[in-house]
Amino acid sequence: MEIQKSFAASDYGTLYIVPTPIGNLEDMTFRAVRTLQDAVKIAAEDTRNTKKLLSHFDIHTPLVSYHEHNKHTRENQLIEMLENGEDLAVVSDAGMPGISDPGYELIQSAIASNIPVVVLPGPNAALCALIGSGLETEKFHYYGFLPRKKKDREQELEDIKSFRSTLVFYESPHRLKETLKAIQNVLGNRKVAISRELTKRYEEYIRGDMDEAIEWAETSELRGEFCIVVEGNKAEIIEDELWWSSLSVIDHVEHYIEKEGMSSKQAIKQAANDRKLPKREVYQAYHVEE
Repeated sequence: MEIQKSFAASDYGTLYIVPTPIGNLEDMTFRAVRTLQDAVKIAAEDTRNTKKLLSHFDIHTPLVSYHEHNKHTRENQLIEMLENGEDLAVVSDAGMPGISDPGYELIQSAIASNIPVVVLPGPNAALCALIGSGLETEKFHYYGFLPRKKKDREQELEDIKSFRSTLVFYESPHRLKETLKAIQNVLGNRKVAISRELTKRYEEYIRGDMDEAIEWAETSELRGEFCIVVEGNKAEIIEDELWWSSLSVIDHVEHYIEKEGMSSKQAIKQAANDRKLPKREVYQAYHVEE
């Protein structure tokens, strides 16, 4: 097991993950500005877009490109820089790097090399859309962009059809109608909230059911990037309360961990509630008998 003390003295540089505004420049934090000023270099998804941001905040740190098409070749250079004790900040065009944007692989490599990774809090479209949707926020499943191919998209939706948690997707304007119809065909006429142009002047939330959402999309001019927040599977809870009856206690717990993204503690609690058993008994069965 590796333990990172983020701000302890180190011979290595620190990899800073810096979220940037998704539309409103006032969402840039003081800490984000300072981190970008202090870094030796900034790895940016699109250096042209980032130059505008840096100019606005009077930041003069050198830029290096780091995007979907060069991330594997660039990675070794960035890791070498960090190993030489230089701090590196990573930004995407907007929002949190690593969430449907470059950054994940570099973070993995840094961790594997015992390089400190520090993530700054800040703008994120998925969380804004989820909270503003009016749908359940206690449990949610972030998916991001669904596959482009119809068969792959339908299979992915089938895989998450039974999830009780709220579902969060990203989509571009030219694919929105197609994606809404695919979600309806597989998941049914659930409650949905569509958000666009988050934090910007023309921010909108469209709330209703899938039938209404598709009708809106068919008759509206679709601009900006979209978040689609869909209600989790509520009907299955009523119709199939004992779906777990053929499962062992271990399989029951693992279903919640693997299929619904729960922690082991949450999964044990839910399985105990389902089976009307003491939580201690399910804990022992899972951790001792496994």
